[in-house]
Amino acid sequence: MIFRNPAGAPELACDECGCRWFDRMTSACYECGAPVTDEARAEFARELEAFAALRARANGIAG
Repeated sequence: MIFRNPAGAPELACDECGCRWFDRMTSACYECGAPVTDEARAEFARELEAFAALRARANGIAG
């Protein structure tokens, strides 16, 4: 699940429990142990890319 923090940046949360803390060694939620799916990673990467492009345009940076 993707949500926006107060600054508007995307953050990845667990699809099962909503926790935002993940163990990077096991790619699992710290709270419930649910795995981070490849689909969730891809969605998060797209959202980060879109956010970076939006910020770049807002700051007058071509890209």
